[in-house]
Amino acid sequence: MGGLWNIILAAGESKRMGFPKMLLPFNGSTMIENVINNVTLSETDFTLVVLGANSEIITDLLKELPVKCCYNDKYKDGMLSSVKCGFRNLPSDFEAVLIFPGDQPLITPGVINKVIAAYRLSGKGIIIPVHDNKRGHPLLIDSKYRTEVENIDISDSLRSLSSRFSGDVLEVETDDAGILKDFDTYEEYLNEINQKK
Repeated sequence: MGGLWNIILAAGESKRMGFPKMLLPFNGSTMIENVINNVTLSETDFTLVVLGANSEIITDLLKELPVKCCYNDKYKDGMLSSVKCGFRNLPSDFEAVLIFPGDQPLITPGVINKVIAAYRLSGKGIIIPVHDNKRGHPLLIDSKYRTEVENIDISDSLRSLSSRFSGDVLEVETDDAGILKDFDTYEEYLNEINQKK
């Protein structure tokens, strides 16, 4: 099975949105389908979607798509719990994983491939795309950090990994602001939709 895996985090409750944001219409389909389409068009090999809130509706939506799904029964503990759930459901021989929030449909296949190329060329174990001096997604993590990810305290975040192993981190500059753009509120979503008109 090996290979490069995508973990798409789609377990959140969308409290600030007031509606399951993975299901919001976006670019001709839904937000989560756009994220899946972008990763499918990249040079990654497999995709795992971590579900939690609204899992039955999202599972039904994704049943025809080339993804595997897992369920995080601790999704109310926050994003790190979903990252850990994703890692636990990867095959033992995976090479590296790229982490995508399910509400970031503007991350392009080109940016994903740039992160992968940096991983291949640099030999670094943690690759982070950067735009305008801000770190974004997808975060690439080599399989050697599997145990470390599992052991991060649930009150902490995945950022602690890059702090602890800063010598193994490579930031990749990109001119694409999509690596930073997520949607927490309905106003943010509407602003993006209106810009596209």
